[in-house]
Amino acid sequence: MKRKADGPVDGRKPTKKRSKDALSDKDAKARFRTGLFDKTVLDKHTSQYASSTPYKHGVITGLVNDTLLRNVRSEIKTNVHFTPKETDIYKIHQSGDLANLDGLDDEALAKLPSLLALRDALYSQTFRDYVSHITRCGPLSGRKTDMAINVYTPGCYLLCHDDVIGSRKVSYILYLTDPDTPWQPEWGGALRLFPVVDRKGKDGEVAKTPLPDVVKVIPPAWNQLSFFAVQPGESFHDVEEVYHAATKEELEKNGGRIRMAISGWFHIPQLGEDGYVEGAEEKAAQKSGLMQLQGNPDQHDQPQAKPVTVEGEDEEEDEDSDEFPLDESDLEFLLKYITPTYLAPDTVERVADHFEEEFSITLPDILHPKFAEKLRAYVESQEAKTLPNNSAEIEKGAWKVARPPHKHRYMYLQPGQKKLEPSPLKELLEVLLPSRQFRLWLQMATRSRIESHDLLARRFRHGHDYTLATGHDGKPRLEVNLGFTPTDGWGGIEEDDDEEEEGEGSSEDGDIPNTKPSRKAATANGKSKGKGQADSSPNKSKGKANAKAADQDVDMDDGEEEEEVGGHEVYMAGDDDGTEDAAIYKSSADDDDNNILFFQAAAWNKMSIVLRDSGTLRFVKYVSANAKGDRWDVSGTFEIEEQDEDPDEDGMAVGVVSDSSEEEFNGFSSSEESESD
Repeated sequence: MKRKADGPVDGRKPTKKRSKDALSDKDAKARFRTGLFDKTVLDKHTSQYASSTPYKHGVITGLVNDTLLRNVRSEIKTNVHFTPKETDIYKIHQSGDLANLDGLDDEALAKLPSLLALRDALYSQTFRDYVSHITRCGPLSGRKTDMAINVYTPGCYLLCHDDVIGSRKVSYILYLTDPDTPWQPEWGGALRLFPVVDRKGKDGEVAKTPLPDVVKVIPPAWNQLSFFAVQPGESFHDVEEVYHAATKEELEKNGGRIRMAISGWFHIPQLGEDGYVEGAEEKAAQKSGLMQLQGNPDQHDQPQAKPVTVEGEDEEEDEDSDEFPLDESDLEFLLKYITPTYLAPDTVERVADHFEEEFSITLPDILHPKFAEKLRAYVESQEAKTLPNNSAEIEKGAWKVARPPHKHRYMYLQPGQKKLEPSPLKELLEVLLPSRQFRLWLQMATRSRIESHDLLARRFRHGHDYTLATGHDGKPRLEVNLGFTPTDGWGGIEEDDDEEEEGEGSSEDGDIPNTKPSRKAATANGKSKGKGQADSSPNKSKGKANAKAADQDVDMDDGEEEEEVGGHEVYMAGDDDGTEDAAIYKSSADDDDNNILFFQAAAWNKMSIVLRDSGTLRFVKYVSANAKGDRWDVSGTFEIEEQDEDPDEDGMAVGVVSDSSEEEFNGFSSSEESESD
């Protein structure tokens, strides 16, 4: 994530630049704990680092002079401003880049003397040599400093990534948790490491792929440094969610569960420094996890797409015919599963009119009440059972676990999956949604002709699962999501004032439920950014992201904040020129544009249909451990025939938004850097 490098930590405008003097060896060592630089201590840390797994990493307890670090924490609580930031991959509160301390005026610097002293000590030649000796990573830059203060309050997290961006060489986290209220592992917030396996591809090249389960957990602790060499495609890690306390009283007793840390990177030598190697930065970036996420799905990813081509039994049907294509037997079949209202010709016509205008629609109470009742009973019975924590144990049954975790993680079923016993879920996946009858209904509801379908049942475990933002490369297609999450508390629909004035949620004869798309952004989100959007997207929407202002202070003495459990599915516009990374975009109050195209919270008995074009980002927000249950859905991709480009009466081809449309969304630029721990 891009740091606020254009402004000082406390928001003041600098009046003059402070020159940075090299710190002497004696002065540097005085700022660390006594004995840290003794040869026996250095050798111990070097040996532990060399033998560590799943990849080389180190932990040093009591790194800094305790008095100095307590002063640093006090200065931060009093004088440093934090901005809440949330994207597909993280939810945190972050300061500005501490490299900007040099740009503060004397008055501002006088408020942060200990923080400045710590930063200079960490990037001193003395400590850089210490880290280089332990990691055997070669020289580290003294010119490029890269650090910020991150605060995780309950509900905050950072999902799996490998930290490979630019010239990063060693990643580190120095914890500033409450020294007088020791952090407890059950509060979460741990640095967690993922194992990596080598997989040989079809081209003969070996690709490093992280497995979905963490194998090393390093809880936070006061004055503890955790660090590792940044390795392309290998140094995969995340930060465990900081868990909510059961009661407000417990939270207060725990000091608010404030996981504060100074984190950042040591970089490879820059041009003009000893050890500089031309092209080293570019070479390292080629195999990064973010590069993998940016590209097409890898052959080792699970699940793999399994599209089923339509056999053509309905080819003789004329999509422009006024005759209703569903006969009595078709309707009898659909009535087992779908609410009768949605099968009425005039209802289907109004749904199609809305979809043709908006290119997305949400249909509540889509399932027939009797079938929905059976489905709810089945899902609730499944949630009542205890799931194994290990993916290998889960996969001994019918369900599989999506991977790799730097792209997604959730439980899934595909049609024809072995060991899948009869159930209402199996009927959805293998009977209703792939049926000719449903396909005819969907074609009428979207005025399109379907060529193939690919279906996936998904279960997002609370406290575990998510998908990160990825784009779609190809012609526009229908994406159908049928949500059947039986629990509540996932966030409702808050319609815009202009939509309410239009009479949203009603109809002329009152026989059709609300068919508007859900466009409410998560309450903790601000304006959001993404990558890869084509110039003329069919997914334009008038919706606004309802958001709490992101540019605000964090109460360091009370970690309680508005609960938001995630689990919502989001479609976002991308970057027009396609040069930015799909994995990272930011949401904060200093962005004026709004790129959320479609938003759907986890819900019971609700279907969304979206016409998605090339480049549009899509993700499912991480499901917090504080959710009341898991998120359940069936997600379907329906490839459709390309529409003729003969303009309709409004001057636009069906499924294409003109460049002059008032609903056009602006492009955006994602940040250059991923978030730190």
